[in-house]
Amino acid sequence: MLMDMSTVDPINRTLNAEFKFRCHHDISCFTKCCSRKSIILTPYDILRIKDRLGISSGDFLEKYTYTYIDEETSHPYAVLKTMDDNEEKCPFVTPAGCSIYEDRPSNCRYYPVGQGIMIVDSDKGPIKEEFYFFIKDPNCLGYQGDREWTIGSWRIEQGADLYDEMNREWKEIQLRRNTSEQSKLTPNKQAMLYLASYDIDKFRKFVFESKLLDILEIDKEEVEKIKTDETALMKFGFKYLKYILMLEETLKVRGEYKKGEHSHEAEGFGSAI
Repeated sequence: MLMDMSTVDPINRTLNAEFKFRCHHDISCFTKCCSRKSIILTPYDILRIKDRLGISSGDFLEKYTYTYIDEETSHPYAVLKTMDDNEEKCPFVTPAGCSIYEDRPSNCRYYPVGQGIMIVDSDKGPIKEEFYFFIKDPNCLGYQGDREWTIGSWRIEQGADLYDEMNREWKEIQLRRNTSEQSKLTPNKQAMLYLASYDIDKFRKFVFESKLLDILEIDKEEVEKIKTDETALMKFGFKYLKYILMLEETLKVRGEYKKGEHSHEAEGFGSAI
């Protein structure tokens, strides 16, 4: 998925896997890795960067991203645009480094490590398991550094563990595939997946200006929290997506909307935008 597989070391690693790496201003390839890259953004990436820039999620998406549709899932993804120049640089890179370094995307934090999630068999049935791998870019001199890491210590040092915690439920949604049991997403569900994943400001309007809160049984404390807490609203969006995509029974419809005169409203609440 928009990854140069020629740079991927195709061996699954654990958190205890060891490696040496050091990137710094004096290295000759400094910031070269910030060009000609297709970076898929996560919901928490966008929340952090748009707040850093002081703009709405809609403005950020319009100015800095384009949409990519994955063929295996029919899921829409926000991909970071590169600059329209010969080097196709990241819009946030400068000669001194990343201008949004503290809020850089999770893919940038992880490098030279990659991370994914898959479903594996266990004694308790299928479970979701995170895995890691190394990215071996031949032009990167950081591998010649002498600082020793484990993948676990690297995640903590780079703040990637927080990003994983925030995006874990969203990544679980990405395990969905177009199969005989799970058909290709309709345009309405594609639009809602994009909205709830990425456009947090527009999703807030949808939640509080539609009949969604009338239709669903949601604790009053949670409602009050998602009014002001963006991360809580983001995580509510993941629960909502799991429900309308029929992945998990994460929400409940109020009794009066299950049958009777309001049943048509409950049937259509997943596509109201």
